[in-house]
Amino acid sequence: MQHLSDRINNLPISATLAMAAKARELKAEGKDIISLSLGEPDFNTPEFIKEAAKQAIDENYNSYSPVDGYLDLREAICRKFKRDNNLIYSPNQIVVSTGAKQSIANVAMVLLNPGDEVLLPAPYWVSYSAIATLAEANYIEIPSTIETDFKITPEQLEAAITPKTKLIFFNSPNNPSGTVYTESEYRALGKVLEKHPNIYIISDEIYEHINYGEANFSFASIESLYDRTITINGVAKAFAMTGWRIGYIGAPNWIAKACTKMQGQITSGANCIAQRATITALDAPVSKIQFMVDEFHKRRDLVLNLVKDINGLKANVPKGAFYVFPDVSYYFGETIGGIDINNASDFSMLLLEKANVATVTGEAFGAPDCIRISYAASTENLKEAFKRIKEVLS
Repeated sequence: MQHLSDRINNLPISATLAMAAKARELKAEGKDIISLSLGEPDFNTPEFIKEAAKQAIDENYNSYSPVDGYLDLREAICRKFKRDNNLIYSPNQIVVSTGAKQSIANVAMVLLNPGDEVLLPAPYWVSYSAIATLAEANYIEIPSTIETDFKITPEQLEAAITPKTKLIFFNSPNNPSGTVYTESEYRALGKVLEKHPNIYIISDEIYEHINYGEANFSFASIESLYDRTITINGVAKAFAMTGWRIGYIGAPNWIAKACTKMQGQITSGANCIAQRATITALDAPVSKIQFMVDEFHKRRDLVLNLVKDINGLKANVPKGAFYVFPDVSYYFGETIGGIDINNASDFSMLLLEKANVATVTGEAFGAPDCIRISYAASTENLKEAFKRIKEVLS
């Protein structure tokens, strides 16, 4: 007899990780699967960062690290925020965690009470809703469509706010859509939030450096909302360091303190070697990782052309991150290869089973008409994947 908690029973499995596991399973069975499901750069961590990690090992960094991160790393994060985002934080406002996902979970756990409401402009990263559920809050989706470039309006935001609203998530460049909010769009949304002093803002900027011409604007640089904004970032995406597991926040001191307390009872400090390497990564000029961004830009243009070439797929032009998020609703109601397509999940399974291409259903991101395709893959794999998709759909 199983006696699992309601907490775990009510928690959904991460759709991106589930699809990646399914793809690995099929690969192990000998199927030639092209995985376009994971949000993970296909580059190796740059050499200068690996050298810093080796040096840290030789310098015998092997003891528990401070719960909120080494002081010199938190100072490096402050320099990074000043240089890249024009944000002034002091080291006591920074908490380093085991990945940005833990950073977000910490903030949700220290701010949310059962029954509080969390606003999620959709599409949103799959774990936002799960983390809100874990904190016993209710999440409210604010929908958007491909026609609005997957952006919400100030009017929509105002209409979604209730006396129970405690937290809103913003994520730009956005996962899954690649959408980038401009400064004026964020300021217009900020005007609405200024009227509601009890609402806090999580600004997830993990993809900030992966953008194609639209400058990244940090929500916390809206002066009136600085004291209510928690800026989330990390080294996974821009530095190809997903497995190193380093994320961090810049936040009001009282929130940072609470997150340190929370983390002290769950994981304590993040990996000591990864922290030392992160100091080197963040102090380096951003130009050192530009080669990856340039390659993603080329692939984005390639993928948009490949999407255009397939009847019934509609995509916006992503200004950042490394995803396209096509609307596939044209195929709903069809039967293809013996599979009934009633929604994006069916469509995603069709591509996996008949084209051997792994993608992720948009339902997991609060956008049931779309699928997410990651172009963090080689040009050859992208061309081959779309060739297979086209064959199955035609």
